[in-house]
Amino acid sequence: METCTSYYQSPIGILEIRSEGDTITAILFVNSWKGTKLDEAAIQLNQSASPAIKICMEQLGEYFSGERKVFSLAFSQTGTDFQQTVWKELCNISYGRTISYLELSKRIGNTKAIRAVGTANGNNSISIVVPCHRVIGSNGDLIGYGGDLWRKKWLLAHEAKFENGVQQLF
Repeated sequence: METCTSYYQSPIGILEIRSEGDTITAILFVNSWKGTKLDEAAIQLNQSASPAIKICMEQLGEYFSGERKVFSLAFSQTGTDFQQTVWKELCNISYGRTISYLELSKRIGNTKAIRAVGTANGNNSISIVVPCHRVIGSNGDLIGYGGDLWRKKWLLAHEAKFENGVQQLF
């Protein structure tokens, strides 16, 4: 199946969105690819968007405007059974809420797997839709986010604002 790629300008930077058929397979922050800095002007936004990507962009727009709290699009990412379990559980964290990595490991039934949970969380390639940004340290600190901590802070504050009327979380 052919992979389609397009780009979306979000309030927190350009997102690369990939699809295969009717399924979203990745939503990645462009300027945080393994330390590579890219020229944002060189990226052509919305280039060759598939129907799945167009739906994703529409729902991301609704999310960023505060109109959408739950995504309803088909998505899939390749990973081990353990990673799939972690990613599925991430989707059960309510909009505007956070849990700790320890709580996430409890939810999947293995408190000894806290480091593996953190690694699986970090390997999530469907940012925002699979809300790995909602996982924080046990002491309430913002830790570990592949899209940079400033984005994690922004996403959590954004959700808190629309869910609870809170202007600043951290």
